[in-house]
Amino acid sequence: MMALLRSVTGWSDITERPPAGIAPRPEGEALVAPTRGTRCHSGTVASYRKPGWFTRVVFNGLVAWMTRRGISVWGSRVLRVKGRTSGRWRSTPVNLLTLDGNRYLVAPRGETQWVRNLRATEAGELVLGRRVEVFRAVELPDGQKPPILRAYLKRWKAEVGMFFDGVGASSSEEELSRIAAGHPVFRIEA
Repeated sequence: MMALLRSVTGWSDITERPPAGIAPRPEGEALVAPTRGTRCHSGTVASYRKPGWFTRVVFNGLVAWMTRRGISVWGSRVLRVKGRTSGRWRSTPVNLLTLDGNRYLVAPRGETQWVRNLRATEAGELVLGRRVEVFRAVELPDGQKPPILRAYLKRWKAEVGMFFDGVGASSSEEELSRIAAGHPVFRIEA
């Protein structure tokens, strides 16, 4: 049963006890180890939470299919970005947050491939049905992220809250600042 939950959700921490030879995770420590020791935009070690099969194949596929047909699910869009090495278009469903007249893309899973590609190209496309919007992206420094992360969690906590280490929309400014480095945020400019 536990193996089925791990395979469906992608959560590697669903265990009754740690595997032999592995010490239990200390309380409060991040659930996922950094990926290959790369440094993120803010200089901290990058982390990434890989989606499980259900999320990757079923959920993201369904949301992308609906979005491509013009049905936005709570502000969803299909993000298209050119690959930083291949130059080929890559696409993934994202939640587009509008706050105080500005629009933002937040990466709840951390240093994803779309984040790395968007940093390299600084431009992309947001697709909703037949409407394709070309944009320029500006990554925000960690100090500007807390109000955006709060608004994002207020709207999509049920969907992505598990990736924010127990921090929610009602958390303190200090807690939001603590997790800001692990969640890249881009402001969308036309």
